[in-house]
Amino acid sequence: MPMETPMSLQGRIDRTKESPLFYEIFALVAGGMFLDAVDVYLASAVATTVLKDNWSTLQQNSYFLSSGFLGLFIGSIVAGFVGDLKGRRIAYQINLLMFGGFTFLGAFSPNMDFLIFCRLMSSIGLGMEIVTGYSMVNEFAPIHSRGKWCATTSLVANCGAPVTMILASAIIPKFGWRVMFMGVGVIAAILWYLRRNIPESPRWLMAHGRDDEARAIIEKLEVNGVNDDVSEAKPKKREVVHHSMWISLFVATVAASATIICQYTFTSWVPTLLSNRGINISGSLWMSAFMMIGAPVGCAVGAYLIDRIGRKKTIVPAFIMTAVFGFMYGHQANVAGVITIGFLLEVCFYVLMASVIAVYVAELFPTKFRFRGSGIANGAAKLFTVAMPIVVAWMLKVTSPDMIFWTIGGIALFAGIVVWVFGDETNQKDIG
Repeated sequence: MPMETPMSLQGRIDRTKESPLFYEIFALVAGGMFLDAVDVYLASAVATTVLKDNWSTLQQNSYFLSSGFLGLFIGSIVAGFVGDLKGRRIAYQINLLMFGGFTFLGAFSPNMDFLIFCRLMSSIGLGMEIVTGYSMVNEFAPIHSRGKWCATTSLVANCGAPVTMILASAIIPKFGWRVMFMGVGVIAAILWYLRRNIPESPRWLMAHGRDDEARAIIEKLEVNGVNDDVSEAKPKKREVVHHSMWISLFVATVAASATIICQYTFTSWVPTLLSNRGINISGSLWMSAFMMIGAPVGCAVGAYLIDRIGRKKTIVPAFIMTAVFGFMYGHQANVAGVITIGFLLEVCFYVLMASVIAVYVAELFPTKFRFRGSGIANGAAKLFTVAMPIVVAWMLKVTSPDMIFWTIGGIALFAGIVVWVFGDETNQKDIG
């Protein structure tokens, strides 16, 4: 029997249908991403608690929160190089050990300085998980539903915020913050054990000439048959994907950064901005929680549209609508307008989270550079996130709160233009 060529192996993995192995990978990745989100949002609850208990100072709290952002940046970059050079599976296991292990260790911190160190190390693992998780689903998913599964992973992950808020409010007052850290660490250890036998990505194996190993994994992905609607040759499907590595990196960085900047700035500063506008602060907190319902709605919309109408036709309108609603929000002066436009903005943000961060960024790069490209784009987005509180605080001093929303709109509009003009359409296409 003649040896199978890498191209025919590529055709086979593109035509696979959802299989038990894929469902297992999706469930374990989604579980890790959910736990990742829980750990991220847990930090703010813990920071508030330790300050209230006089276990920490304002300066130490700022270091604690900043160490988290720094760790996310480092982790994004590290995951890129480990995943591309040593394999997806190694990166996939290292990140869970780091964020689970150091979160658990943080529960036994004798002082705030040690907790800050644990937060830095655990956040490196968190940053690695974000890059690794979405790219793993991307490389194992059937080509005809790749966007749906990556976006659904985002939907599961973004449920971590409300779950964390509920658990933290119920557990921390009675049992303290250390119990929460221990719980995350224990669950991470269980998840790591369940993930120990996850195979290497066949796309990575093929890219490194290990075709026999890739073939064995592809056979497991084919147990439910293949999708005959996907042509193996696909000559037209390869011609516009990855036409320039630098252009792809530019598009990915702009799209990811704009998505994170807009979402983070709006979510973090809404109560302050509403208060400055004269709307009662107690009502602002309630309204912020109500508008957060837009998060799962937006992820669901993104998951529904991303494969049906394509990546660019989902992402570009979402950026444009973010710009429009951002401009409109700056002119709202009553509660009904604030809630309505705020909810619609939140939906747009999370359509972008599901389509850009979970799907599009990874697809812009070929297998050999996918983790590094995704890591650099996500790392840049984290750096901008670190800078935004300083920028927003400065803007509030020198201009009106409305200018914040005009800025969000301008950033979103720029990103939409970049994706439309320079971005590749990767829907239903061989990403290499």
